[in-house]
Amino acid sequence: MDDFGVYVVLGVNDAPLNANGSAQFSVAVPPSSQQVVMFSRGRWGDRICVNAELNDADRVPITIGKLTPYNRYERFPGPGHVQENTSSRNAKGDMMDPDLTLSMKEYTPESTMAPSPVREGKRKRGQTGEEDEEENRGKENTCPNEVASFSENSTPLRKVRGQTRGGQTRLFLQGEGQGGTALTPQNTPPQRGKGRQAKTPTTQTAPLVNPSGRWGQSLCPIDPQTAILIGGQGSRMQFCKDPMWKLCTEDMSWVPAETLAEGPTPEARIGHTATYDPDSKRIFVFGGSKNKKWFNDVHILDTQSWKWSTVEAQGKVPPLAYHSCSMFRGELFVLGGVFPRPHPEPDGCSDSLYIFDPHLSIWYQPIVTGDRPAPRSGHSACVIQGKIYVFGGWDTPLCFNDMYMLDLGLMEFSSVQTNGSPPSPRSWHGCVLLSDSTFVVHGGYNGNQALNDTFTFNTDTNTWTELVHPQLSVPRAGHSIITMALANQNLSFKDDGNERNSDRTPKTLLVFGGGDNEGNFYSDLTTLTVAELLDQN
Repeated sequence: MDDFGVYVVLGVNDAPLNANGSAQFSVAVPPSSQQVVMFSRGRWGDRICVNAELNDADRVPITIGKLTPYNRYERFPGPGHVQENTSSRNAKGDMMDPDLTLSMKEYTPESTMAPSPVREGKRKRGQTGEEDEEENRGKENTCPNEVASFSENSTPLRKVRGQTRGGQTRLFLQGEGQGGTALTPQNTPPQRGKGRQAKTPTTQTAPLVNPSGRWGQSLCPIDPQTAILIGGQGSRMQFCKDPMWKLCTEDMSWVPAETLAEGPTPEARIGHTATYDPDSKRIFVFGGSKNKKWFNDVHILDTQSWKWSTVEAQGKVPPLAYHSCSMFRGELFVLGGVFPRPHPEPDGCSDSLYIFDPHLSIWYQPIVTGDRPAPRSGHSACVIQGKIYVFGGWDTPLCFNDMYMLDLGLMEFSSVQTNGSPPSPRSWHGCVLLSDSTFVVHGGYNGNQALNDTFTFNTDTNTWTELVHPQLSVPRAGHSIITMALANQNLSFKDDGNERNSDRTPKTLLVFGGGDNEGNFYSDLTTLTVAELLDQN
């Protein structure tokens, strides 16, 4: 390890600082520093990682990044971006520069155990947890697809100040007076056939090392090492007070991320979409709802500069939640979803298509022909070979399992006549592309219960195939499902010096969160290789 070194750059004109192979290295960071760059040089050991921690105002270390053999470069905002969290004073009241501490630790790349506890970042919007709870008390996040009400029994993740047993929450709600079963947040789903998971007591001071249980969130991959979790709602209808996390896939650990980015973060919400554009390296967050408030705003997170911005868009798009959003040739295609109507009319579902052009910051509605799908929400949409495949969804009291295809060249809808046994009608299922001709549908809600079945659809043959996998046996709905080519796998091959993805690239399926309609919100992360699913076709 003599030739191994970790370096830190605190400013544009500063020379790199060398940790000199120390097990722990600390340096004072000037408050004016806008960005910190950390990188390594030399030969890595097989079981080493380097954690970067920045002290907050209480001199409590907050983990803000890490280096591993698979992620040897990291950059993150300096105190100039998060000074309210990192500046502190000495005994005389003088301002002190925050300390950046680098510590080398052993880790196993295959391990999925949580890292050491980290302190949850402070809220940026100036609103306390008590204010959030007061705002939510007595309100409902209603939409026409919601079916059953739930009550909280316990909170094994953490206890929120002011939270009591027996408070009401609604995961899926159709109307007043609906009965339901108990719903409590859990880190890990109970094993089927083994009864409920034992509840372990927690203390109020225990910090979160992974996201709280939730549904209705978005999980957006941005590179082989990173996915970003945004939003969601947990027990007692409380919107998550830990709304943004960064998933580091080299060791499957979570880092609180709300305070890592500069600019106004999106207001707490569920039923929104977060779509990543690999060309501009930006995440587009659109729509969603919070209690009786609906959104049609567009927020952009630049993953290079880690800055949030709000779009002042031209054109009109209604407030929508539980819609689908697909990226094609740099534009966002928003289809369906729930929109609010004035009381006493029930909220309605849309069959409209809206397109957002980020280059012009404008919304427009294209001329679409063909057999348009019925209005719906909670459906899924996958882009395959210049076509958007739309499956399932709900428009009270109907639940769908039909398939439609939008040809993006002709802008023409058509109904897809499928082969094989299709999934039963459902909404709020997970859907993601597995290959150039196959996508997977997992779980969902049929109006009565959460589902645990899994199907693949082949667009070359228009054939459904049911799969059975032990890691996909827990019923859940409102969860997130993505695929990633992880950094510790063979990600790509070189062709004339240009790196490009290959069908031979090994990918991993990740399933996060959701609820089961039987008393649980989840914050577990399930992983399995895409090859395992494709081999069953």
